[in-house]
Amino acid sequence: MGVYSNTVSFAQYRIQGELPGEERFDWLAAALSGRIFRSIEQSAEEQAEGWTCTDRPDDPAFAAAADFWRDRYLFFTYRRDQRRIPSALLKSHLGRAEGEELAKRPELKRLPKQKREELAERVKLGLLSRTLPTPATVDLVWQQDEGLLTLFSSSAKAMERFEELFPKSFENLRPQLIYPYARALSLLDEAGRERLAALNQAASEAALDEIRSNGWLGAEFLLWLLQGGLEGGSFRVMVPGRYEQGTAFAAWIDDRIQLQGASEAGPQKVAVSGSQDSYLEARSALKSGKSISNAAIHLEMGELEWRFVLNAELFTFGSFKCPPVRIEREGAEELSERESAFFERMYLLEAGLQLFDSLLAAYLQERLGDAWEERLLTIRDWLEAA
Repeated sequence: MGVYSNTVSFAQYRIQGELPGEERFDWLAAALSGRIFRSIEQSAEEQAEGWTCTDRPDDPAFAAAADFWRDRYLFFTYRRDQRRIPSALLKSHLGRAEGEELAKRPELKRLPKQKREELAERVKLGLLSRTLPTPATVDLVWQQDEGLLTLFSSSAKAMERFEELFPKSFENLRPQLIYPYARALSLLDEAGRERLAALNQAASEAALDEIRSNGWLGAEFLLWLLQGGLEGGSFRVMVPGRYEQGTAFAAWIDDRIQLQGASEAGPQKVAVSGSQDSYLEARSALKSGKSISNAAIHLEMGELEWRFVLNAELFTFGSFKCPPVRIEREGAEELSERESAFFERMYLLEAGLQLFDSLLAAYLQERLGDAWEERLLTIRDWLEAA
């Protein structure tokens, strides 16, 4: 699933550091080319990784702006090719090779350790040279003026590799995951940030500390939305973006809810799937002390619908499905089919995220205001009635 897909999974990052004001194209092209992907199909190398062009993953060349730049978006792809030899196959070939060597030296019952290691390496290289590498790609879209980068994967391994490779490629720039506390801060004014800071349970400003110490924020937000959906789930756009502020939309949780709690035996998880009516199973788990770790959120505006699974701890988005509609753009007839698809996907993605941020802003407005105690009582009564 990549930038052109109607259903995607992704994580978002804030890029920290200063981009060059002049000759930016040359600087970016050089940075990407410095760690460009190079094929290993004609070699016996086990793996290779690097940046490649999203539209031409087999022919990376960041030579022209059209290769990786559209309007305000920089787009490129991380590619990793790896050869994998099944362990059973390697064991079989190695056993055969050791048998042939022992047949030449009948005085030995077992080959010396060094000889076995040399033989194993030779057998492995021989198999690697006959095995085609398997490619894996992850698309990236970087809105430079906003300092926002979307990594089209929510895999922990992909995120870790990106976070390691990006600063090595782009000097003096560092990606910072937009986790719940950071996303909340970005939606608040100065007074709101001060009120949220008073609830911050982290002992430092380190991202990992703020993620681990403020797990309550994402879990509480999902609980607020779960209970609020029963009251009609009616909200209004509260943040700038594709839609005018004040525009009405609906939001609710359904289809999938995962809860987690701790016990002496270790973490306990409860998964609730299927269309929900009164959320009785989820409410029972919440009453027992568990919290929501991820849930499927539905957004609806008129005839348009978005659906995604939100990770409460990191605010990564899984299976983010956009409306299957085409957005008309001025001058669209002058764009290639691929360009049009790219702009359509980004428009719909940004529209859905505007609604999500509006949801989060509505929660924060209530959470940091005087009405929160009343909301807590409502939630507690609702759980007790399960």
